[in-house]
Amino acid sequence: MHPLLSLSVFGLLLPTALMHVVDSPLDCIPRRSVPSNSNNALLFWEEGVFNYSTMLVREDLDLLVVGAREAVFALDLRNISKKITSVEWKVSPKQVEDCRRKGKDAETECKNYIRILHEMMDGKMYVCGTNAFDPACKKMLYVNGSLTLMKPEDDGKGKCPFDPFQKHASIMIKNDLYSATSMNFLGSEPVLMLSPYVNPQSGPIRTEIKSSWLYDPNFVSMASMPDSEKADNDNKVYVFFSETAVEFDCYSKLAVSRVARVCKGDQGGLRTLQKRWTSFLKARLDCPVPGSQLPYIIQDSFRWCDPSLHWEKCVFYATFTPQSHTSKISAVCAYRMSDIREQFSEGKYKTQASVETSYIKWVTFSGEVPKPRPGSCINSEAPNSEIKTTLDLPDKTLQFIRDKPLMDQAIEPIGGRPLLTHKGAAFTQIIVKQVQALDGEKYNVMFIGTDQGKLLKALHSEEMFIIEEVQLFTPPQEIKILKFSNKTGQIYVGSDISVVQIAPANCERSSTCFDCVLSRDPYCGWDKGEGKCVSVSSSQSVLIQDMKGNASHCPDAGPVVEPLYRNIRPGRILKLSCPSPSNLAKLIWKRNGIPLPHSPEDGLLILDNSDDDNNNNNNSGQYSCLSVEKSKAGEYETVVVSYVVRTSFENKSVTQAQSGGQSHSGLIAAVVFLVVCLVLLLAWKVVKRHINLPCDRTKKKGEEPQQTRDLEARDASVPLAAETPKNHTNAGDAPCQSEGTNPPGVNFSSMQFDESTI
Repeated sequence: MHPLLSLSVFGLLLPTALMHVVDSPLDCIPRRSVPSNSNNALLFWEEGVFNYSTMLVREDLDLLVVGAREAVFALDLRNISKKITSVEWKVSPKQVEDCRRKGKDAETECKNYIRILHEMMDGKMYVCGTNAFDPACKKMLYVNGSLTLMKPEDDGKGKCPFDPFQKHASIMIKNDLYSATSMNFLGSEPVLMLSPYVNPQSGPIRTEIKSSWLYDPNFVSMASMPDSEKADNDNKVYVFFSETAVEFDCYSKLAVSRVARVCKGDQGGLRTLQKRWTSFLKARLDCPVPGSQLPYIIQDSFRWCDPSLHWEKCVFYATFTPQSHTSKISAVCAYRMSDIREQFSEGKYKTQASVETSYIKWVTFSGEVPKPRPGSCINSEAPNSEIKTTLDLPDKTLQFIRDKPLMDQAIEPIGGRPLLTHKGAAFTQIIVKQVQALDGEKYNVMFIGTDQGKLLKALHSEEMFIIEEVQLFTPPQEIKILKFSNKTGQIYVGSDISVVQIAPANCERSSTCFDCVLSRDPYCGWDKGEGKCVSVSSSQSVLIQDMKGNASHCPDAGPVVEPLYRNIRPGRILKLSCPSPSNLAKLIWKRNGIPLPHSPEDGLLILDNSDDDNNNNNNSGQYSCLSVEKSKAGEYETVVVSYVVRTSFENKSVTQAQSGGQSHSGLIAAVVFLVVCLVLLLAWKVVKRHINLPCDRTKKKGEEPQQTRDLEARDASVPLAAETPKNHTNAGDAPCQSEGTNPPGVNFSSMQFDESTI
């Protein structure tokens, strides 16, 4: 491979990636972090059921229909913790065995994962599942509070993926199913396909199996443009995905993000491209994160349209993550519908060219473009036109689009850079809602799911501002789907382990006026009368709110903080905690109104080194922790917590008295212990008969007891081994030596005991 060819990709990507390096923050920090035990969310899960990754909001039935592994649930739309009904769709043992023989895991892969769930025009629902690597589809009916899967069963190939862990996308328009998935068991035959419902005998329309059309794609989402009389019959379906780039020459595969489109009225060609799309075009999506050398990969997209504006004013919001593991920054980019349309309708094409007769390189096509323009939608209502359908397209146009479906230029995001970049958990899903604030302006609020189970809430204004991040799942689980109900105003989140329902705003989390206004939440405002942060939609009072963070209209810093009393003993350490109300705020500690030189974020440590009541170096006094937060409108200071610290000296005197008493008691105990030991030693020696007791001094000198004389007489005839008497006598009659003599083996002269010593 020519070295210049391998560098061409970076020559194309680096200029845009390095734009706005200086003025684009690489990490937008959420103002508030909410743990899972404070998220005020409703939860649903069922024992033994996993993978709640497919949802359908049925506002007409007040239901949230959730597709999971081998089951479909109908939940109360207003409170998902209430299950209305459910239906199982399990695979047979034979299907599991067939799947296992093909090398798949029987416990995980050889199950039926519900992957498609759409509403039909007659009120029924269309459900498709992986069905143990044999995709199948059924119609489902909800009647009298029960779900019923109807027969017959449709073949799901090309509609639903074989692999439950393979990404896919689908959308249903007037009972016609548009799906983007794989056609075969191995997942090596990607396809974007239309399965017609009104005219099924015409057969499906699909993409060509060519790497120039689709090359190892990962489909993420699909969207359609609403019918419009002024759209020149320009009704299209857009699919967002990533794939291996064919236009860049690299030593290894390089993934890029794409958007492709097809026309709804496409019927395929007459001879060329029979039953194939004649309107399939694709273009690269660029999301230039500053400092990144590789293109970012799209994970999800959301189409937002203002109903009061023309369809060309619609905006696609998309989440992106890096394809290199060295970066932890995710991004959100937005694209105008008008820019996408212009690229497909007026942009140049790419074509293959031989380089040095050995290499194939994609270059800009500079030749003549046939008419009608390849990839354009056919306007059947156009006057004086011989081409009424795609079946009337000439072969020259069809051959051109078959070989050149790739557009030359990438589609740039609004502003030429991401709207939001955030370091940490990877972005997955996104939905966008428009909210009218109290200033009369409309603001777009983005709700972004991450792979760590967090839901980020971000304000799209002059600058991006993350209002809060809420932990929804513990342990952390990837957010796989996000849905919103206009009827209930609630957000529904799905993961592998459960489903969560959460309100878009929880205004009561702000306890002060400053905190409420600085959060810049268009859903919330401060009620001066009630003295709390309330929802704008549910209040009739005049509220304080500012989307730029101007809290100067707040009456004060909030309610008076009652001080907390703490005692500290001399020589001890006391820690004062201060929970920060905002991740963007700086904490400042004051003692008796004077700022301390060091204000730690994790708590203030106080060491009291006072020795007595007259020492003026003790650290008693009033300590206040203040939160200082800046916005474009100014800097605002709020007292978070206040402490009154007092030194406790009475405990010191008691301690000294106790320590003095303990020293005397210890000396006495030591003496008693020695005496006891001595007595025990003497007793032991007596027991062992090493010491004889002294003679009875009541006897007259020279007089011996009768028993002693008898023993001496007997000792003369008794052997030495039996010198111990067999007949025991009383202690008073024990034998003894005469006064002035010592028993054998004991020297009493060496055992002198002084009373003072004892």
